[in-house]
Amino acid sequence: MPFSKSGSILILTWKFILQHYALPLSTYVITQTGVTMLKQKAKLIAIFLYLTEISILIIAFYLSFYIRDAYLSSYFGPVVPIQESRWLLYIILPVWSILLFYFRTYESQRTKTLREETWKITGVSFFGPLILMSLVFLLKVDYISRLLVGIFGLTAWVFLITERCFLRLWARYVRRMGYNFRNIIIVGTGRRAREMKDLIDQHKEWGLRLVGFVSEQPEIRLKQIKDVPVIGTLNDLPQMLEQHVIDELIFAVSRKRLEKMEEIFLLCEEQGIRTRIAVNFFPHMLAKVHLDEFHGVPLLTFTTTPHNEFLLLSKRLFDIVVGLTLFFLFLPATILITIAIKSTSKGPVFFKQTRVGLNGRHFTLYKFRSMCQDAVERQNEVAHLNEMNGPAFKAANDPRLTSIGCFLRRMSLDEIPQLYNVLIGDMSIVGPRPPLPEEVSQYKRWHRRRLSMKPGLTCLWQIGGRNNISDFKKWMELDLRYIDNWSLQLDIKIFLKTIFVVLAGRGAS
Repeated sequence: MPFSKSGSILILTWKFILQHYALPLSTYVITQTGVTMLKQKAKLIAIFLYLTEISILIIAFYLSFYIRDAYLSSYFGPVVPIQESRWLLYIILPVWSILLFYFRTYESQRTKTLREETWKITGVSFFGPLILMSLVFLLKVDYISRLLVGIFGLTAWVFLITERCFLRLWARYVRRMGYNFRNIIIVGTGRRAREMKDLIDQHKEWGLRLVGFVSEQPEIRLKQIKDVPVIGTLNDLPQMLEQHVIDELIFAVSRKRLEKMEEIFLLCEEQGIRTRIAVNFFPHMLAKVHLDEFHGVPLLTFTTTPHNEFLLLSKRLFDIVVGLTLFFLFLPATILITIAIKSTSKGPVFFKQTRVGLNGRHFTLYKFRSMCQDAVERQNEVAHLNEMNGPAFKAANDPRLTSIGCFLRRMSLDEIPQLYNVLIGDMSIVGPRPPLPEEVSQYKRWHRRRLSMKPGLTCLWQIGGRNNISDFKKWMELDLRYIDNWSLQLDIKIFLKTIFVVLAGRGAS
């Protein structure tokens, strides 16, 4: 179908935005996200990088059209001439620009790992095609190939990742040649300052050159620390900033001394020098630190759980996709299990129980009933069979199990209804198992950290043998290890291992 009049207006609108606002907006966003502390050269590099990636997106679009037309037309039908699809660029370029800035890909990546940068580009390449497909659907442009959009998203992702990898290799080469270094002064001479120095030494690829230390205490007269000179005290700092080329100051001092350094911060701000603060005030804490903003008030946040919104969204999407897939996969089994439970014992098909979820929230957990109808009332009768040595109950030969219940437990089929808990958001596919409220009431203080992440159908404890692990402390340690090392890759690994454990019936009750 020909592109509608409203579509033509949309093209002109996007063209106007791109010509009059895209580049000025890029400069503004770069300025607002921290690049104001950089030299003018770094700003120009960021803008050059942005324009380069705009060019990459245009190339990726034309290449995607060629791939779709030359290699896939015989399978999926012919594609419309590129002249009728070129208007998509007026949507693609602003959408990808906004996403690239939203994921802060133009902030300094000097101390970021390639993995972190890859995740940012992946986020852009995930949401970009979704937005583009949504707009094509809303505009009812039927002649635009959804496959073309998908190929473009993948091609753009490959090109952007390749470009970023090349830039990293180029930056390392340039720094080995003695260029593109940032000169650093560390304020402090204590343990934190020495740790920062060691960290800089371990990461030569960051391109940071330590000019020297500044003593925060005039009475300390050190000449050097680990072959790096102590070039003065805080009183000498104004002259140092004039005599040396300094890009950043890192404050590695105690909290009490930090409070007295407001004038130094104002001095650095006045001269456009970036300042950083080493906030490892609590060296024994496991929590990771990140900066938040609460209505304009900067907050240092300490948390042991993941806080990256894109990664958490990926985990939720993983839960929904896997949950729906398993739901339809087990639908025939669900019907057969329902018939088997009703025909072999009295009572309801489903067993409902209150469990404790994220940060202590109570929710109703659903399972196929695998025990006799009065199992809860008979709990005290079987207390002596408990094989766990803490506030949890597990018994391999529980007499309350029904004939069909033994099979359901062994194959973990009794937990199929918990997919409903996953889909509505009470649980996740992977996470610590949800405990009973009475069990949580007996937790020690360090046990409660396992509630800081959404409970799941499976976790490290399940793939470790389930009831073969009878040590409650070991169980808790496995859950906390999962929380401290969480990643989407770990979730996928645990999920796949769980499949093999369940099929083998290993360690099931």
